[in-house]
Amino acid sequence: MEKFVIEGGKKLKGEISVLGSKNAAGALLAACLLTDRACVIDNLPLVKDILNLLDILKEMGCELEFLSERKVKIIAGSKVNPEKISYEKFSQARTSVLLIGPLAARFKQFKVSRPGGDKIGLRPITTHLDVLEKLGVLVKEEGDFYCFKTKNLIGQEIVLPEFSVTATENLLMTACLAKGKTIIKLAAQEPHVSCLVEQLRKMGANIEKICENCFSVNGAGGQLLGGVEHTVIADYIEAGTFIIIGALAGQGVLVKNAVPEYLDSFLERLGAAGARFQVMGNDVQVWPADGLQAIRLQALPYPGFPTDLLPLMVPVLTQAKGKSLIHDPLYENRLNYIHQLRKMGADIEMVDPHRAFVFGPTPLTGVAIESWDIRAGASLVVAGLIAQGQTIINNIEQIDRGYEAIEKRLQMLGADIKRVG
Repeated sequence: MEKFVIEGGKKLKGEISVLGSKNAAGALLAACLLTDRACVIDNLPLVKDILNLLDILKEMGCELEFLSERKVKIIAGSKVNPEKISYEKFSQARTSVLLIGPLAARFKQFKVSRPGGDKIGLRPITTHLDVLEKLGVLVKEEGDFYCFKTKNLIGQEIVLPEFSVTATENLLMTACLAKGKTIIKLAAQEPHVSCLVEQLRKMGANIEKICENCFSVNGAGGQLLGGVEHTVIADYIEAGTFIIIGALAGQGVLVKNAVPEYLDSFLERLGAAGARFQVMGNDVQVWPADGLQAIRLQALPYPGFPTDLLPLMVPVLTQAKGKSLIHDPLYENRLNYIHQLRKMGADIEMVDPHRAFVFGPTPLTGVAIESWDIRAGASLVVAGLIAQGQTIINNIEQIDRGYEAIEKRLQMLGADIKRVG
């Protein structure tokens, strides 16, 4: 099994570019199932979750052709058969849950295994199943599998019980082929949801944003949508990751294509902690932080502080003076990575599965640690870059699911990080 070996304390300098968003790409690829025409998706991140999703589409019978390194053409024609879905691959990544909506819209019946992904507590897909049932999809749970049957999809007014990004995306895609109007209330508003809506409109879907957190979809009544050419937005979570690295381990790092308009809350909180940076158009110049201060930090639905950037902020707070409070109400037990940071010397007190106090500043020391999910793994990389001595991060397959060749890109800045095994 591969691992990262990091020699901490190196000062990083130079430019690093942000790639396409994994979270956006998954939904855009899934939406290609809503048409039998050619779809061209550009700026794909070549991360494990997206490559896995492409494999699933190909196994189902989709025609795939890479037009360039990051541009793929997909035709989900008459040969597409959901019975050919690899249950093993479907269970390996959370992104696969986005296939459920388009499959329910297009096919009378299909069966999938439980979606996989991050080990961050309870992440059931109950919301997805409930909203699909309201549109007319029959769902039956059989052991480790879900069986779906669709007779007639009828538009409804649906209030989502939570601001779930993937449930919002699944509902939008299914509603596009339903009969009549679907009103979606309490819909998530993350940038990758907007990116999907833009693609669906290009494909001919009649989607209107009525007000904040509310969409109206006039379904096509079973008629497939048209083809499309669309580009994946930049990954603002990756941008935030590199901005944090620049603040803690940098000596002048320019994060290019950082889409700062998606990062208002993150940049405000990072600035409140004492980080030094300047937004320059679509880029962010970061200088070494001097005199970090404790802050209170809570993850919230967009445009609030992104839950995926909360783990990345914890190494920052270990170097801040005072007592910081972090709170992630969205996921149970996501704070498990804190135990790994404690092994490095971080002074962190768990309050409950959602909250923790971080005391600083405390020096971090390199040790052998485990990565349990994408963002927790990235948090440990950040910690390893500023730790004294050698840090070994095991189970880096989790990091590869969301960050493309992160070690090679950090090496270009001067980091001493190697992939071994």
